Amino acid sequence: MRQNNALKGRPMTDHIVKSFDAELNELRQFIVEMGGIAEKMLADSVQALVRSDVALAQRVIVADARLDNLQRELEERGILVIAKRQPMAVDLREIVSAIRLAGDLERIGDLAKNVAKRVLAVQGHMQPPKVVIGLQHMAEMVAEQLNDVLDAYTGGDTERALDVWRRDDSTDALYTSLFRELLTYMMEDPRSITFCTHLLFCAKNIERIGDHTTNIAETIHYLVTGTPLTAERPKSDTSSFSSVYVAS
Repeated sequence: MRQNNALKGRPMTDHIVKSFDAELNELRQFIVEMGGIAEKMLADSVQALVRSDVALAQRVIVADARLDNLQRELEERGILVIAKRQPMAVDLREIVSAIRLAGDLERIGDLAKNVAKRVLAVQGHMQPPKVVIGLQHMAEMVAEQLNDVLDAYTGGDTERALDVWRRDDSTDALYTSLFRELLTYMMEDPRSITFCTHLLFCAKNIERIGDHTTNIAETIHYLVTGTPLTAERPKSDTSSFSSVYVAS
């Protein structure tokens, strides 16, 4: 559409180009806002778990509605821009990428909300300090991945995005280690079973947030280069194959 209208005269082209650029910038701002909300939800949900802060957990749960609304609005506006402008090449990639990114950020919010809900469920149960610290460390790693990949998006930095993509392997390895540690706690002290079970779900939700940061990294690579990232994603989560041996 932009190329065709360029043939009709400079004033019309300037108007259309400026309007289109404003629409694309608006989509970018949606992503920036969603990214900020997702980062805060992740940080607050983990702090609520560590501190047994029910009020903070409830604020995380409430914040998810704002993220959901932004995701829906961005998607609607993106589809409208495609229908109205009929963009091509990098312009089309940017709109499609924004819709993809919004979906990943909305899902990150859902996963952070799931962690916050667990805070409400574990009230009054014992908390093995060492395991909570391990989960907090994994959450810090994932939060750093999320921060870095959002910076990569705003800067169009494929190298930084690829660095996040490669680091998911370390997060998976830590999750597997934490998974085994939690199982050990449950076998050694049956009183910890309820809390550790909830913590297992929290750990899995945080690990999944890490997976969504790698999705975002792949989308950034596609946005900037125009080609999908075809290499196999590094994965070290072996929890599905873990076995528990109980001495007889």
